[in-house]
Amino acid sequence: MRFPAEKSERGWTFYTPMLYFGFFFLQPILDHAGLKEWLLTLLGTAIFVALYLGIASIESTALALAGLAAMVLVGVLYAPFNGGASCFFIFAAALLPYIIDSELTIFSLIAVIVGVAALETWLLHLSGWFLFYSAALTLVVGVSNIYFAQKTRMYCELKRANQEIEHLAKVAERERIARDMHDVLGHTLSVIILKSELAGKLVDLDPQRAKHEIADVERTSREALAEVRNTIRGYRANGLEAELKQAQEALRTAGVKVKAEAVQITLTPAQETVVGLVVREAVTNIVRHANARNCLLRLLPEKGNCRLEIQDDGCGGALIEGNGLRGMRERIEALGGTLLRKTNPGTTLSIEFPLQAAKR
Repeated sequence: MRFPAEKSERGWTFYTPMLYFGFFFLQPILDHAGLKEWLLTLLGTAIFVALYLGIASIESTALALAGLAAMVLVGVLYAPFNGGASCFFIFAAALLPYIIDSELTIFSLIAVIVGVAALETWLLHLSGWFLFYSAALTLVVGVSNIYFAQKTRMYCELKRANQEIEHLAKVAERERIARDMHDVLGHTLSVIILKSELAGKLVDLDPQRAKHEIADVERTSREALAEVRNTIRGYRANGLEAELKQAQEALRTAGVKVKAEAVQITLTPAQETVVGLVVREAVTNIVRHANARNCLLRLLPEKGNCRLEIQDDGCGGALIEGNGLRGMRERIEALGGTLLRKTNPGTTLSIEFPLQAAKR
């Protein structure tokens, strides 16, 4: 596309120059032209506007060049009667850089336009002023517009790139939220379904146990609601620092003594989000299942990497990888990092990923 598709993007370099076509009316005004001359002038103006706007909307380079040739031809036809017809030559040269990328081709075609104006001036003995305007201004405007055309192309490419980045960011955000919701609710909802089915089967056989299962369903549902609220609160939090503070508060509230060693590290938003989710998942597991008394939380740079380590002295547990841990691992691997989990005694969860992306 040679010209910006949206009018708001074309700017003054496209529309404002049309005002200079007013010189085409100068000679009829000075000569007190009659009706016939004015009708011819208006016809020429209509042809110019149609060609100028038409060339801008044509995708085919060949057709656009044909339009420029027609513009030059109209200038040749009007030149014997109106010196302002030099505008046709000037505008043809002005549009060339927007149609062709090759500077050599642009200079060559500008030279052809100047040559046509000079040849007509010589053959028809036209005014020297006509040749001056047709030649000098055609050269100046045509060459100057090479810069403006390049600037316009760069602006359009930059805008399209920014739009693509914005679109990809939205897609990534939707995918991230979907993963979060799956990690938070996937396993819990499965448990609720199984316990609900079991309670339904036990209503007649063992009412007491059915009540117990229903109570478990209620408790699990409340926990799921709390997890969803915590996740949403995490989206609204002011970054990783807020997430770390919330984690320490949650551990202390649960009676776990916390020791934190955190160095301020410059991370991208995506990296901060992943680290925050890992901290939240790990702390939730410690509070619910570990029966820990102490927890060590480290966030440090290490050999060009970011390293997060969370240790507790709780009861440890099996190394079976559930949905939460699997989701964390996928996110860390997407950052080019690794996740390790060791148990007995206690549990140590560590992640490590390169910091290069955050420094770009």
